[in-house]
Amino acid sequence: MRIRRKKHLAERLDAVKDLFIVADKKIINVVEAVKDKKYFDFFRIFGNENPVELDIGCGKGGFITQLASENPEKNYIGVEKMENIALLAAELAKKKGLSNVRFVNSGAEYLPRYIPEGTVERIYLNFSPPFPRKSNENRRLTNPKFVRIYNEMLAEGGEIFQKTDDKAFFDYSFESMRDSGFEVNFVLAAEINRIYGGAISEYEKKFLLKQSPIYILSAKKS
Repeated sequence: MRIRRKKHLAERLDAVKDLFIVADKKIINVVEAVKDKKYFDFFRIFGNENPVELDIGCGKGGFITQLASENPEKNYIGVEKMENIALLAAELAKKKGLSNVRFVNSGAEYLPRYIPEGTVERIYLNFSPPFPRKSNENRRLTNPKFVRIYNEMLAEGGEIFQKTDDKAFFDYSFESMRDSGFEVNFVLAAEINRIYGGAISEYEKKFLLKQSPIYILSAKKS
């Protein structure tokens, strides 16, 4: 689906530029880009050494801004490749006056260029596109190449949490992470509030209204 360009995009981006961690997009080729490290300095960005968590595919920011509001002792980075959508997330964070959340306008495949190894406590994957066609498997955010990236970024004992309404995608993700050496488990209903608090994404709100089943897994780096 084509996303229409926001009106006054440049002006609106300038108004929230302090919430964006600038990603260097001069090198388009992923292989070459990840070799040229531009690691983020989390202490400089956030002004503290609090744990860092990522929301990959953060969308309009409803989930990550709620997490950031409820957990001021943690730092959050929202990753969103669509500039128009990342703008909405940053505007929401600005409206809420949050100081512990930043955004990266980039695809997940470029993250090894920016995120130092072993520095992330948690990664959230909320309702990522399932890309059901076999020919699009390499675009799934839980395919082995992406799982390897997450494994590198995560600290020892760090975890990935995934939510999806697509059972086939859930099964694929479960196997992909298990085969990559993660300790993978279903997230039981009793554990949901402990992990997520009350934070839910825009997509999840729609599925809850429809009473559609939602599948959740945790994958712990061993």
